[in-house]
Order: sequence, then C-alpha cells, then structure tokens
Amino acid sequence: MEDSQNAAPGSVSANKLGGARKAADPGQNAAKRLQTELMMLMTSPAPGVSAFPSADGNLLSWRATIEGPDDTPYAGLTFKLSFEFPSNYPYAPPTVIYRTPIYHPNVDFSGRICLDILKDKWTAAYNIQTVLLSLQSLLGEPNNSSPLNGEAAELWEKDPALFKSKVMDRHKDLEDD
Repeated sequence: MEDSQNAAPGSVSANKLGGARKAADPGQNAAKRLQTELMMLMTSPAPGVSAFPSADGNLLSWRATIEGPDDTPYAGLTFKLSFEFPSNYPYAPPTVIYRTPIYHPNVDFSGRICLDILKDKWTAAYNIQTVLLSLQSLLGEPNNSSPLNGEAAELWEKDPALFKSKVMDRHKDLEDD
C-alpha cells in the first residue's frame, strides 16, 4: 500500500494508474453474474424453488428454499438451504448446504450434499436455478450408488415406509433469518 500523503502534489499513485487497465476484480464479476441471476429468478421463477441474497446484503451469500416434489417422501415439506459463492463464481461452484434437517441418501447429517454438478461436473453454464432444480429432482431420484447416508440409501430401496418415517422424524421447519 502506498503512502499517498508523501506523494508529490498532483501525482497519481501507481495503484490508480494500473487499476484502470487490469481486469475487473473477480468478486465484481461474481457479483454482476449473481445480480443477473437474481433478476432471472424474480422474473422467471421455477415452481417449487426460490433463492435470494442473505439479509445482510452480501451478494456472495444466499438463502434458498426447495419444496419437496409430489409423489416423493418429501411431498409437502419445505427445505431451506444456504449458498456461499466463491469470488470466482461462476467458474467455480457454490457451496450449498441444507439448513433444514433432512434424511436423504445423498445428504449427510451436517447438510452437506453429494451431487456431481456441485463438484467435478460443475460448469459456468449452471446457475442458481439449475442447481435448485437439480436438488429438487434429487429428492425424488437419489443417487444410491454414491450415498453420504448409507442407511438412507438402503432404506430407500428396501423399506419405503420406514424411509418416509425417518424423513418425517428428521424434518424440522426453520424460522426465517
């Protein structure tokens, strides 16, 4: 950091000269992309999913909601999630966590999710809405070959009634924050 108090009168710091030619701050690019995605979510919402920046105004931190799809053990339930976006979003995926307790083969008890598009299959073509719709789809079609919760994967296949019972026991509505 330069000491501008000791600079010659009328001189421009090297930081200011070089700043105009440098690429935009990666965080600014992420913020622009997220503002565009927010407008898309507001103008063309998908049924059963929503997302908004956190109340603190930090555009890199969002809260989302997914409604459980009909004809699944999650029908009639609502799930809250958090999205944390890296400064190089959309070139790196967000970290997505279930805040609502959920019993699911691909979600551990801390809310972490095993979904390929949030890991090695991520591409900048994905956005918040595609992630939410993928997660909503995963509620009805878990990937039992890659479970984070082995018991849930086994019950999904072998005992749907007990699975549904465990879903209902685990689910708790959260207050808005």
